[in-house]
Amino acid sequence: MTPVGLLFKVNSEGLFTCPVNASPVDYAKIYPDPESEKAIMGSVVYCIHHKEGCQWSDELRKLKAHLNTCKHDAVLCAAQCGAMIPRVLMQDHLRYTCPRRRANCEHCHKEFSGSALEEHQGNCGHEPVYCENKCGAKVQRRHTQQHIQQHCSKRLVPCKHCGQSYTQDTVSAHGASCARAPVACPQRCGASGVPRADLAAHLRDHAAAAAAAALPCSFRDAGCRFKGTRQALEKHTEESCQQHLALVSALASRQARQLDSLRAAVARLSVNCSGALVWRISDWAAKMAEAKCKDGVELVSPAFYTSQYGYKLQASLFLNGNGAGEATHMSVYIKILPGEYDALLRWPFAHTVSFTLFDQSSSPDRACNIVESFVPDPTWKNFQRPSKEPDALGFGFPRFVSHEMLKKRNFIKDDVMFLRVKVDPSKIVAV
Repeated sequence: MTPVGLLFKVNSEGLFTCPVNASPVDYAKIYPDPESEKAIMGSVVYCIHHKEGCQWSDELRKLKAHLNTCKHDAVLCAAQCGAMIPRVLMQDHLRYTCPRRRANCEHCHKEFSGSALEEHQGNCGHEPVYCENKCGAKVQRRHTQQHIQQHCSKRLVPCKHCGQSYTQDTVSAHGASCARAPVACPQRCGASGVPRADLAAHLRDHAAAAAAAALPCSFRDAGCRFKGTRQALEKHTEESCQQHLALVSALASRQARQLDSLRAAVARLSVNCSGALVWRISDWAAKMAEAKCKDGVELVSPAFYTSQYGYKLQASLFLNGNGAGEATHMSVYIKILPGEYDALLRWPFAHTVSFTLFDQSSSPDRACNIVESFVPDPTWKNFQRPSKEPDALGFGFPRFVSHEMLKKRNFIKDDVMFLRVKVDPSKIVAV
């Protein structure tokens, strides 16, 4: 017997349909014989969705039960949009195509139903779109008009000289050749803002007048007062070389004196007048090595004053020692230098002088500075009013700090040492 599924089609309700016009056919009328009916219901058929990929095949009587679970069989949409959707495609339908689905716009993140989202797409104000002027910029749809009017490099802007419209990215290049753009007269007649198109007429009309006008000598800044026509000025320049050279030389001399005066003023302003000097000795290791290799290597500090009109002092340092501290200690001294106000000061010098070597410990509470001070002896020559040449050595401490002590603490850090020299007129005892 030929399988029924090959002669008649079976719809989703398990009814036979004519293979010619798809009309329902009562299989009892086709095979009125009960035995034939029994044979038909027991015959093996394929699922009606065999072409869609369903591999089910069994007795005809089991087809309807199979269709209740067949993943290729169409059922009403779970969201009740009215569409008949194969079970295997239901999830995709609910997620992407169902008019009743809920989804968020990827640009503005607002929630819409499926049909509303389709209408919203292509109109969302937050969606980035390319500028319609084809400038290459991509902006949100809601900002396109503002971009076109204010920022687009292809927007039309008028030339401020001729009034013609050009795109923003070409208007500058146009300005370099615009006929109405103002240019300076090449004859340096003093006229400004001559339109480029009118320059030829300007030169023709005004060059003669400019040539006839009284022009100053190019050496007027040096003192030459000559004025005349261009032709007279050229002759004057050729004939007055010696005069101009003398004027320039005199000007250079005046400027040199002014520079010297300015340098002296700057030097006076930069002098330390606080009575205290914090001396930074850098490259300590190299300087100590040099002091050990050579005799009498002395480092001298910048000069400083005890006050604005006070004593002028200078500290000196022997890293490898001097006198009693040679080769074992570091020696420090103070020198009194000839100052500008020595005639107004009291002599001998009687202020207390202190030296402080700073311990650069990372913890200030644990720092242990070395401090030495003295009160000048008025009978010592070192503290009398200095002559033009100051004392060669000064007064101080030849055994200020031993080399061994320098190694024990953080007096040298990052190859730098700090030494403070302080003068205190209020103290009469060393501290």
